[in-house]
Amino acid sequence: QPKAARPAPGKAKAEAAASGRGGGGGGRDRGKVRAAWRRGPPRPAAINPWDVMLCVSGTAIACENAIVVAIICYSPTLLATADLLAGLGLILNFVFQYVIRSETVSLLTVGFLVASFAASVSSLLAITVDRYLSLYNALTYYSERTVLCIHTMLVGTWGVSLCLGLLPVLGWNCLHDRSACSVVRPLTKSNVTLLSASFFLIFIIMLHLYIEICKIVCRHAHQIALQQHFLTASHYVATKKGVSTLAIILGTFGASWLPFAIYCVVGDPDYPSVYTYATLLPATYNSMINPIIYAYRNQEIQRSMWVLFCGCFQSKVSFRSRSPSDV
Repeated sequence: QPKAARPAPGKAKAEAAASGRGGGGGGRDRGKVRAAWRRGPPRPAAINPWDVMLCVSGTAIACENAIVVAIICYSPTLLATADLLAGLGLILNFVFQYVIRSETVSLLTVGFLVASFAASVSSLLAITVDRYLSLYNALTYYSERTVLCIHTMLVGTWGVSLCLGLLPVLGWNCLHDRSACSVVRPLTKSNVTLLSASFFLIFIIMLHLYIEICKIVCRHAHQIALQQHFLTASHYVATKKGVSTLAIILGTFGASWLPFAIYCVVGDPDYPSVYTYATLLPATYNSMINPIIYAYRNQEIQRSMWVLFCGCFQSKVSFRSRSPSDV
């Protein structure tokens, strides 16, 4: 029988080298698979304690304002509603940051938070304007024109707040341009500057109106001392109580939001995130303190909460009509 032809020495060496590389590559691939199998599924991201504090703050805000909304559901409660939405937004932000990760959902959550906190701040401005009109136009306060003006103002404030919340969702964000990010990602520097400027403008207007309110109250007090028939003493006491409540709200509002608003303007995204959390957390406390102020200062809410927590809540609770002294 003829002998089988032997392959050339060079060709045999090339085939052997190729076979070695293939075998080695397959071994490395199998090693990677075994290592990945031993490691198991990917571990979730480490939870930031500051995010936990924000979530707890949001839970407290939502619970407190939900109670206020439930108690006085038959009267205007737009401030409590805005604070309730802000608390829910903080909870959703925590859930979508650590449980359901999605850029789209993150943008929606940030937009929801911006709209809620903007509505809360705008509601405080609306309360201040309402307080001022009730004293400046005391005789015509209950006219249809004033009521229409107040309703228009409320619709406008909530409409503007909704528009501000939609801006990041509609494309005004820094998801694709990290250099444009602000201290609050994914909001851009220009977006945060706009929000901070709006806050400063609202705060200045509120301070101006509050000064005018104090002047009117002092003038009323002087007139009461001269002419008892101009205003009753009970009306003056109610007005003074409303002004003091407004002062407390404005004080907590400024102390809560001013540090964060200033840091948004002067801060840099390269700064440690602890600075952002340290200024943002007190800002959320404003929505937590508002219902406490109302429950402590408003007798109707105090009585309703007492009845509710005593377990003797009746189906129909009589609420007196809203007066100018109710802030």
